[in-house]
Parts: sequence; C-alpha cells; structure tokens
Amino acid sequence: LYIIYTGGTTGMPKGVMWRHEDLFFSGLQGGSPGGDPVESPEQLIEQAKEGWYTVTMLPCAPFIHGAAQFTQWICHLTGGKLVLQHGRSFDAARILSLVAEENASTLSLVGDAMAIPLIDELRARDYDMSNLAVIASAGAILSASVQAEIEEPLPDVMIINSFGTSESGDLGRAAGDEDSHEGRPSFYMGDEVTVLDEEGHPLEPGSGQIGMVARSGRLPLGYYKDPVKTAERFKEFNGKRWVVPGDFATIEEDGRITFLGRGSKCINTGGEKVFPEEVEEALKAHSDIIDALVVSVPDPRFGSKVAAVFNTRGNKQLSLEEVKEHCRKHVAGYKIPRQITITETVSRMPSGKPDYTWAEKIARDQAAGA
Repeated sequence: LYIIYTGGTTGMPKGVMWRHEDLFFSGLQGGSPGGDPVESPEQLIEQAKEGWYTVTMLPCAPFIHGAAQFTQWICHLTGGKLVLQHGRSFDAARILSLVAEENASTLSLVGDAMAIPLIDELRARDYDMSNLAVIASAGAILSASVQAEIEEPLPDVMIINSFGTSESGDLGRAAGDEDSHEGRPSFYMGDEVTVLDEEGHPLEPGSGQIGMVARSGRLPLGYYKDPVKTAERFKEFNGKRWVVPGDFATIEEDGRITFLGRGSKCINTGGEKVFPEEVEEALKAHSDIIDALVVSVPDPRFGSKVAAVFNTRGNKQLSLEEVKEHCRKHVAGYKIPRQITITETVSRMPSGKPDYTWAEKIARDQAAGA
C-alpha cells in the first residue's frame, strides 16, 4: 500500500491509499509516458534499457507533494536520471544552477508561485538552459501571463500544465496557450475521465453545463482512517465507482475539459457563482501584480462579495478602481473584486498551493474594519 497525503488546500491533509498496481497505471502513466501502458515488468525493463524515454528530471516541489513524488517514480521507472536540490527552502538560483550543471531536460514545478522566482532569477543572471526541453507544472496551473514570461527567455522550451490530484492521479495535460477555451486552460483527458452532473450522469459535450470532474477505472481505496471523507469523494453512480476530487469544469464539443475551479472555494455573490481561479488569472494578467488569491467576504446586499489579496512589483499601490478597470477586460462584471488588499507577499503552502485560510483572514479583517 502506498499512502500519499493531499496538500490540505481545502482542510487538513488526508492520506490517500493507493494499491501499487493502481497507482502505476493511474498515477504513473503505466510506465510509458505519452505511450501505451506496458504489459509486463519485462517490457518496462527493456524500455529502460533501450533508453527510449531517458530524461534528466529536476522536481522543484518538496517531496511531501505528489508533483515531486510522481516525477520521481516516473523517472525511476523509465530509467531516467533524477536530480535533487539540497536545502529546506525553495532556492531559484540553486535550481537553475543544477539545471545547467546536470543538463536537466525536464523541470517540474507547482504553478506561478515557483515559476515567478525562477523567471526573476533568469532575468538577473545568465544560466545555460540549452538542454532544458520541458517545464511541467502539476498541482497548480500556470497562468497565461506567467507562461508568456517563461517563453520570453526560454522560447524553445515546451510548457506543460498537468491536471491531476492525489486522489485521481494524472488526468490530462495542456501544452501552451493553444490548449485553452475563452482564456481558461483546457485539457484532453483519457477515456476514464469525464464531467458529471449532480446525479452522476455525464454531461453532453458542448452543452455549456458546469459539472464535476470525475474519474473511473483504477482508483485509490480511499482516505486513511477517514470513512466520512472517503464517502464524500469516492462515489458509485450507475454501478460504476468514481473519484470526484472537487474540481468543476465544462466539457467542450471536441471532448476537451475546461477547468473552472474548486467547488469548495466557489463564491456565491447574489446568486452568481464565481470561481476564484478565473479571477486570480485575470488579476495576474496585470503587469504590476505578482501573485493573487481571491476569496469571499460577507456582504449585506449580495450575501458574499469577491475580495482579492495580492502583492505587486516594487510594492506599487493600486486603487480599487484601477483593479476593477483591469479586470473588466477579462471577466464578467459580477466577478470583479469589490475589495482589494495589497500585501508584501502572498502566502502559499510549502507545496506551492494557495493558502486560502490566510487570505480569508486578511480580507475579512479588512472588511470588518472598513
């Protein structure tokens, strides 16, 4: 049994229990990234010997995180070389030095929080990135603005957003801005992944309906010593077992799934649903905003209102009206932040995932004192 703990984005971390065989096929791409799963251990050994997928991988995430653990396993299973950084904190200069020294071909990270310091370091100093072929983000999606900033110094590097969870394994991938729908990342998924309505029926492609991302097939046994949470996330519909991690999406006519956000963080303002991730993406498209989190604060008229907590380059001060005007270019009117808080830094967990509890406290303290 293999137990991996969730990042704790929506509560306390939970131990996800995987059988080794199920993890191999669902989380580690069947030992054959980008190809058909292997049919035997012997085939795995032969592929590693032939070196058909021999790469040098450097994971930036801490090893408490599935992004680092899964990278490690895939590297070992395919006969690749794994490069590890020393130290207990994220060090952009050390990571880029290792890419150059070890001729790393793949760099895996977790969203904008790890990408931005790397971009700043690349601008400040020269590093030999000639062997780097892929930058892959897992656990958090790179915003379009940050992808563009990566492409500026590294135009020949492929940027991949991977969509998956500790409970589902790898669900799908998007490469670059071409894999998007109305500015939101869209992913091509496997046959076992779809979007379900509340009754567990697959949504009609192109219908525009919002549903829950779900996966069937090889799944974890559940959460370690937590039958209540297991029942919430692992469900049976029409005789088939599914994992429903909590992500909401639509399914397009061509089968792509467009990610909207986590249902648990969805803001209901005057009866309209706002997914924080979409507004965060809009905020980070502003040239002065580095990182941003969007949360709900109480509002006497609408029940809740959209509040943004962000930091800026050079600690530049932006007015609420400036932020509203910028966001109007990217999102509908009811999604525009009605309150802003500018901080020195935006708190994230060691895994790189958003610390919404911190952001909610900051925003609600400001609202209470307004």
